[in-house]
Amino acid sequence: MTKEPALSHQNIVAARRIIDPVFLDSPVLVSETAGLSLFAKDETDNPIRSFKGRGTGYFLAQDTGEGGTAGRNPLVTASAGNFGQGLAYHAARRGQSLVVFASVNANPLKIAAMRRLGAEVHLAGEDFDAAKDAARFYAHESALTFVEDGASAAIAEGAGTIAAELTEAVAALDAVYIPLGNGALAAGMGCWFKARSPQTRVVAVAAKGAPCMALSFLAGRPISSPDGNTIADGIAVRIPVPLAVDWLQGTIDDVVLVDDAQIIDAMRFAHRTWGRRIEPAGAAGLAAILAEAESLAGQRIATPLCGGNLTDPQIAHWLS
Repeated sequence: MTKEPALSHQNIVAARRIIDPVFLDSPVLVSETAGLSLFAKDETDNPIRSFKGRGTGYFLAQDTGEGGTAGRNPLVTASAGNFGQGLAYHAARRGQSLVVFASVNANPLKIAAMRRLGAEVHLAGEDFDAAKDAARFYAHESALTFVEDGASAAIAEGAGTIAAELTEAVAALDAVYIPLGNGALAAGMGCWFKARSPQTRVVAVAAKGAPCMALSFLAGRPISSPDGNTIADGIAVRIPVPLAVDWLQGTIDDVVLVDDAQIIDAMRFAHRTWGRRIEPAGAAGLAAILAEAESLAGQRIATPLCGGNLTDPQIAHWLS
């Protein structure tokens, strides 16, 4: 298998020319709140209501040679829902088949969306990491290409285009808070800020009930957690991706944890302030900003609202 290269901000520039424009140039929502200037990059107004169309699009556009996605070979992945949607969206346009493994507890809206986009979806395991084990085994037994979110430079660099657009739209950001799941979003955005806006502090935000990537960053090595107990299914990771842990060492400055109550507060803030329905994982960065607002007074702070896939019962329960 080919070795993944270090992340490159030049590749983020290239990604902006390759990614389907429907996923690019998302709006920046603004609020003067709690004494700080808040800028939110809204990634929910696209065909899959998530930022995942960026990294998956750039990834599938690459000719990665042996062990990669060259040609139209069938693909296998694991997903809580949004990554699978992104991969399915682009694979369908390439005439490439995709099998997605999701947990038996995955969001039914996301499962239906992946199938609607053309993916064959199998439910296996009680959580995302168990589904990933099943996907990896299936790919090995079937001699198919396994695609792991967080383990490809192109996926992270595609996500990094959000940061490139932010620095064009908003001058002199003091800090950016980025949801931390598998690590591709935080590493990709952090790569851009370190190269093009080094004065901007980069903070990754994990769920308190799924802290493995935060613990791994602090330790400088992969550390698993016993479970991923959080409403934020998109960042409910308990087994870290080693390559992403390595990338984070040079792309972010700090990690913070938010609990489910803080995430719900952020979801309600986004709905009340901008009329946006943000799913829990997509609101993690905003949750940390609101929780730390007093210490951030007078600063210019940004975050991506990186997913908006909620079922009607979830909307009624969390946003009421």
